[in-house]
Amino acid sequence: MKTNFSIHKKQLLVFLILAVTYTSNAQETKITLKEAKNAALKYSHDIKNGNLRIEESNAQRKEAIAHYFPNIEALGGAIYAFNNIIDPIAMLGIPEIDNVYLASATASEVVFAGGSVRNSNKLAEIQVEANKIRAEQSIDSVILTTENKYWQLVQLQEQQKVVKASKAYLNELLKQQQDLLDAGLIAKNQLLQVKVNRSKVLLNESKLSNLRKLALLDLALYTGLNYDTTAVAVDTLHEVIPPELKYEHTTNVSANSNYRLLDEQIQASKLQTKLAKAEMLPQVSVGVNAVKYGTFSTGLDSDIQPMAFGLVRIPISAWWGAEKQKVKQQEIKEEIAVNQLKKAQDQITIGIMQSWYDLQNAYKQIEFAEENLTYATENLEVHRDNYNSGLNNLSDLLDAQRLQQEAKTELVNAFANYQSKEIVYLYRNNKLKAPELEEISSSK
Repeated sequence: MKTNFSIHKKQLLVFLILAVTYTSNAQETKITLKEAKNAALKYSHDIKNGNLRIEESNAQRKEAIAHYFPNIEALGGAIYAFNNIIDPIAMLGIPEIDNVYLASATASEVVFAGGSVRNSNKLAEIQVEANKIRAEQSIDSVILTTENKYWQLVQLQEQQKVVKASKAYLNELLKQQQDLLDAGLIAKNQLLQVKVNRSKVLLNESKLSNLRKLALLDLALYTGLNYDTTAVAVDTLHEVIPPELKYEHTTNVSANSNYRLLDEQIQASKLQTKLAKAEMLPQVSVGVNAVKYGTFSTGLDSDIQPMAFGLVRIPISAWWGAEKQKVKQQEIKEEIAVNQLKKAQDQITIGIMQSWYDLQNAYKQIEFAEENLTYATENLEVHRDNYNSGLNNLSDLLDAQRLQQEAKTELVNAFANYQSKEIVYLYRNNKLKAPELEEISSSK
């Protein structure tokens, strides 16, 4: 018997060790906001495509620069005929010729093309800058979306805490009612009232659990993180600093990426107009050429014949033809681009101001929600004391508990709303910062 008891003790000890080991290994995964943003910035296909577009525009810029250099080409050819190309002429000492070869090399360069080469190079540089701005927008967009998804997860976690507290309160109240019922001091319907309210809380708890898992999946799919239903966001919704004390608000439209992009489009439109006008101007090019020809079998070979040449091309019909209409079209597009910038400037200004007012309203919402929760908590305490003293009925107490739960939820939603409005304000003011931005941009 002692031996068997000793064996059972050892088995129990091994089981406890395994249970502790499993518990320590099964710790929940924690996600920080920084980790989520880092993962999203590395995973985003939009950012990868943005960097590829920068590489593409750099290649286009190098292509435009190449037009500054001479154009060099070589030409070689040979003919072998089954019959004589030229029959022999004995009087002139010319043998029969049935093969001919020709080799030449030409170097030419455009000296004047109405500024098309210079303007094409500037246009390519603008395209590079425009793609850099678009790449910055992609990064800002990823940060904005990641923050919203992350704080949505935090919001659901905080709501779960509220429901958990309500469930604990109702469990305690249910135990009290059961004791009173067992003592014959209350009717059974009062116990059932508490059970009904508790069932509603349990249902809400189940819904929030599923919503949290869905939010986790949404965050994982967007950031590339592993999906783990036990993962939790480490941040909580906490006190915030008033916007007026945290930010020095200014309406700096020129710093907005959309404004900068439209400004680049205006500059590009102006250059495209100049390029269209260049097609109506004369084009001057110069070059050198060297030629050698002869035959393979008769020894009739020429010396290398170098020559220089100059060409002038004057597009006379372009002064009244399609080229003139093309210039007119580009001038109209240039004017449209200017008008679009003016329109966008007003819209961007309104958007910045709206985000500022939304942020202020979100802070006010927190203040009101905190005040409401204070009143609801005090109200619940009064109703509980009155109920215990027999001055209030159970329905009033349950209503007070429900109001406190709603007040807590309202405060959670107010904090989450503030986080959302704050990130939008930073986004519209081009103030989003990512410490890993340079690292990501340089690694692509």
